[in-house]
Amino acid sequence: MANQGNLPAKKTASFGVAWEGLYGYVQAVQVKDTIYLSGQLSHDSKGDLIAPADLTPEGKPADFSAMEAQMRQTYKNIVDLLAEFGAGLEHVVEETLFVIDVPAAFAAAGKVRKEFYGAEIPQVASNLIGVSGLAFPQQLIEITIRAVVE
Repeated sequence: MANQGNLPAKKTASFGVAWEGLYGYVQAVQVKDTIYLSGQLSHDSKGDLIAPADLTPEGKPADFSAMEAQMRQTYKNIVDLLAEFGAGLEHVVEETLFVIDVPAAFAAAGKVRKEFYGAEIPQVASNLIGVSGLAFPQQLIEITIRAVVE
C-alpha cells in the first residue's frame, strides 16, 4: 500500500488463508519498530485447523484436551509470521492468549510457552483471558502478539 499523506509506512504479512479475504485483514503489520500480529490460530499452511476440538451437538467444544496441540501450532504460526519481518520470539514484548477454558490453557501454557521462548520465565508481558467463543467453534485458543525490533 502506498503511503498517503502523514500515514506511517506499513509492512504487512499474511498466510493467504480463506478467512483473511472473507473478513478483510492481514495477519501482521509493522509500523516503524513495532510488529502487531492479529489473533493467531492453530492452522496449517492450507488453512486446515490442527487438533480441532470435538464438538457437542450444541456446537461447543466437548473437551479441552487439544489445548496443548492447538497452542503449539499457534506459536509455530507466530514464529513463521515474525520471521517475515526478520524477528523472532525474542522480540516479543506482549502477548494475549484468548482461550475458551482458562484452567486447560494455564496448564498447557506453562509447558508450551517455556518451550517456545526457551526460558523458565519468558521475558514477555502476558495476558490469559477467558472468552465464550472464538472465530471457529473447534478453536480453543487465539494469540495476539506485539513485538519490537531495532
